[in-house]
Amino acid sequence: MNEDVFWELIAKLDWAKTGDDEAVIRPVVKALAKRSVEDIFRFHDLLAEKLHAIDGEAYARNIGEDSYRGDDEFFSVDNFLYVRCCVVANGRALFNRVLADPTAMPKGLEFEALLTVPEEAFSQKTKGDEYPHLAEPDFETFANRDGWASSR
Repeated sequence: MNEDVFWELIAKLDWAKTGDDEAVIRPVVKALAKRSVEDIFRFHDLLAEKLHAIDGEAYARNIGEDSYRGDDEFFSVDNFLYVRCCVVANGRALFNRVLADPTAMPKGLEFEALLTVPEEAFSQKTKGDEYPHLAEPDFETFANRDGWASSR
């Protein structure tokens, strides 16, 4: 699994099924489940790398109404993660644009379902085995210390 294959899989998301997240991710899950277990884990790690790369204050301040406004204001760490998922889910071009320009972050959009793709693919592949892989790097909000250096 390399970057190109990762983005080819992401491109399989079926946006015609918007409103039914399981249906949107189904083609990716199905295609990933046909690959090796190692590829499923690598897909998860590549996803984690992308989410980690755009975990930072500059990105969080540009997600619209729910933007980060400082430590004294409420900020949903989960929502910010789901917005970052939306960036990745919308493909390589948007990811690269956002990476270069945090003001290009989507406003008021999220796609939490992307996080379930590796586990669902693994479950299909192994007929229900428990998912054993912990993706690296940590992609939870505030995990990218360099991205939050000025505010933390």
